[in-house]
Amino acid sequence: MAQFVASRVTRQTVGAIADGAVKVLLAAVYIAGAAPLGRLLGTPAWLMVVSGVALLIGGGIEIRYTRSRSMRTYTQLMIAYDSGWVLAALAGLLMARQGSNAGGEMWIGYQTAAPIAFAALLIAAAPTQMTSDTHAEDATR
Repeated sequence: MAQFVASRVTRQTVGAIADGAVKVLLAAVYIAGAAPLGRLLGTPAWLMVVSGVALLIGGGIEIRYTRSRSMRTYTQLMIAYDSGWVLAALAGLLMARQGSNAGGEMWIGYQTAAPIAFAALLIAAAPTQMTSDTHAEDATR
């Protein structure tokens, strides 16, 4: 009889996976709707596509590394990413209120650079130590 070892999935792990999934979904929207979204935000369609690709890469890496990086690392990176997102959105809104057309470009620029930085920092982070339970689980696969 085969022994089944269930992996322990915490709320934090689910949250990290969901965060990556939102980035992947947003990437699809940016790529599929590049022209109309670009017009709405005052950005060129090519920038929307590049941002979508960056979000796709960042979200995919975020999902991929959930088992090999600590949730503390994820939490710190998500706080930094989301804080930057809020600041970029506020700066974009302030620019738009002052009549500047660069607010959308600045915000989408953040959405292009930040996921790649997030992914690079996640890849560079120290891997979590595998426990004997994890080794046993991996051996059953």
